[in-house]
Amino acid sequence: MDLAGKKIVLGLTGGVACYKAAELARGLGKAGASVQVVMTQAATQFITPVTMQALTGNTVYSDQWDARIANNMPHIDLTREADAIVIVPCSTDFIFKLAHGACDDLLSTLCIARPAGLPLMVAPAMNVEMWQNPATQRNVAQLRQDGIVLLGPDAGEQACGEVGLGRMLEPEQLLEEIIAAFQPKLLSGKRVLLTAGPTFEPIDPVRGITNLSSGKMGYALARAAREAGAAVVLVSGPTALAAPYGVRRVDVQTAQQMRDAVLANVAGQDVFVAVAAVADWRVANVSTQKLKKDEDGKAPLLEFEQNPDILAEVAALPVRPYCVGFAAESENLEQYGAAKRVRKNIPLLVGNIGHQTFGRDDNALMLFDAQGHSDLPRADKQTLARQLVREIARRMLQH
Repeated sequence: MDLAGKKIVLGLTGGVACYKAAELARGLGKAGASVQVVMTQAATQFITPVTMQALTGNTVYSDQWDARIANNMPHIDLTREADAIVIVPCSTDFIFKLAHGACDDLLSTLCIARPAGLPLMVAPAMNVEMWQNPATQRNVAQLRQDGIVLLGPDAGEQACGEVGLGRMLEPEQLLEEIIAAFQPKLLSGKRVLLTAGPTFEPIDPVRGITNLSSGKMGYALARAAREAGAAVVLVSGPTALAAPYGVRRVDVQTAQQMRDAVLANVAGQDVFVAVAAVADWRVANVSTQKLKKDEDGKAPLLEFEQNPDILAEVAALPVRPYCVGFAAESENLEQYGAAKRVRKNIPLLVGNIGHQTFGRDDNALMLFDAQGHSDLPRADKQTLARQLVREIARRMLQH
């Protein structure tokens, strides 16, 4: 429930992308938000107020003289308890209205009369030529100057059949942007490199050695870092997870490939977080063909060699980022975690009991630093990831 307790005024203006606003309203509700829809008359040509009322459970408003508001001032009352106003879709005409302070309908008046400090986010949706028109770009520049947050647009195929910038972001992308807007920008301007997931060390073309890591903690941390304002690169072993929105993912399989990808991206990074469960050993005598059963039932003899220590290698760089390690133990977490932090020569190590977290949606963490250790109690992994981002940001200021 990333938006639990939040009240969102969702404005719809005229455009085919109104159908996406219905899905966004549903997503906002599932995330815990209360959604109050306000529509322009043009928006009602594309989707009905009945649909939006059914999805949100709240009365839909479109008339600035609506007598259902006790004092007949919906442009005032509808925003005074809100946490944000989001315009989805935001048409070319409505961008013009916001840029010039026009107040000729309920939604435009409501936006101009919003309390100072109430966030206003808009998701442009229009034809590529309309978006690129100099007049539109002047208006967009004015919106940015006024502190209005633009969500998109994206490039792609449009309803008119043309292709280019102007396509509205998808509902799930918009939801991620709205959730992120409520997170403190503790890593604004920072660059963060993470590893996540398991590694897979081949034995032959069809078999390999891996572990039970799902990658969920690393992916949650990548999402949380991006929400906190960072530019995030995620080097991921094989997982079934989708890349977090706004995060650049680099896919690898083996520990050696992960090491190479990390070193190729580490220059200029402010933070390196080694969350991945990297195999300690790899098979030295990998077979080029599938290994067959022996007639007497004996298993083939596998020879092992040690994999590179990615975290230690990054921590030893002459110019290194702030390094955070993860340790998955099966016992004696306090003893092993403290020793591993010193051995790796890093300022912060995050420990957990591996078999109590691999594949699960929740976890409990123990943080080790030079002052000792502290606990982050069991919670869902996204909550823990946001807490950990706060801890990392705080320690970086002190480092």
